[in-house]
Amino acid sequence: MDAEFDIYRKVPKDLTQPTYTGAIISVCCCLFILFLFLSELTGFITTEIVNELYVDDPDKDSGGKIDVSLNISLPNLHCELVGLDIQDEMGRHEVGHIDNSMKIPLNNGVGCRFEGQFSINKVPGNFHVSTHSATAQPQNPDMTHVIHKLSFGDTLQVHNVHGAFNALGGADRLTSNPLASHDYILKIVPTVYEDKSGKQRYSYQYTVANKEYVAYSHTGRIIPAIWFRYDLSPITVKYTERRQPLYRFITTICAIIGGTFTVAGILDSCIFTASEAWKKIQLGKMH
Repeated sequence: MDAEFDIYRKVPKDLTQPTYTGAIISVCCCLFILFLFLSELTGFITTEIVNELYVDDPDKDSGGKIDVSLNISLPNLHCELVGLDIQDEMGRHEVGHIDNSMKIPLNNGVGCRFEGQFSINKVPGNFHVSTHSATAQPQNPDMTHVIHKLSFGDTLQVHNVHGAFNALGGADRLTSNPLASHDYILKIVPTVYEDKSGKQRYSYQYTVANKEYVAYSHTGRIIPAIWFRYDLSPITVKYTERRQPLYRFITTICAIIGGTFTVAGILDSCIFTASEAWKKIQLGKMH
């Protein structure tokens, strides 16, 4: 091939002149390129979490159900009195739900820790911890409690996603009125997490508001309960793992190297030209 096509023509070494300024600029240029390269490399190997909102039911294969995990301690209520009731607008009314649940005595049997996994329908409703399923109602049921966990759907263990998946975790009502009922009003938000392989996991975040009051039955007795009233948001939050494409990383590195050397060359040329002009001025003054 004809050498005339070479657009990268070489300058003989004996026609170039090294300078101390050029050496300093070259070292600074290389350090700057190294810094930018490492910054871009860190960004390239780091997984980015992108979130978006849309209106849809993401988990259509769930059969219209949401899995719930509840862990609550009632330190002043016997386990034989504690029960879970579930109601919703589809007509479900279950008193004393016992499937996949466990009651652990606390304080030598004085209190109880209730742990349960159950499912609810994707319609407004409630579930509540109460003494409604007990064979005999206690005179003064004490509903002071600590909520250790209340979550919906799969548990997401992702460092870069800080959502309200267990918003009531750690809620302490031990200093409340023992005879008071507690209403927790939950707004459940469907959440999807999609990893780099395209696998999706379905969970639910929720916001919560609460109130405390004393409720009386039709006989005038106080029958407190811990209510969790829920409704579903039509908005779905989706988190997607993404990594910067290789071609974009290569393009950025080329731009960094080319741009840095171009700017450094212009700067070195300006300094060298100014230096030569100053030398000529000084020589003119001497003559």
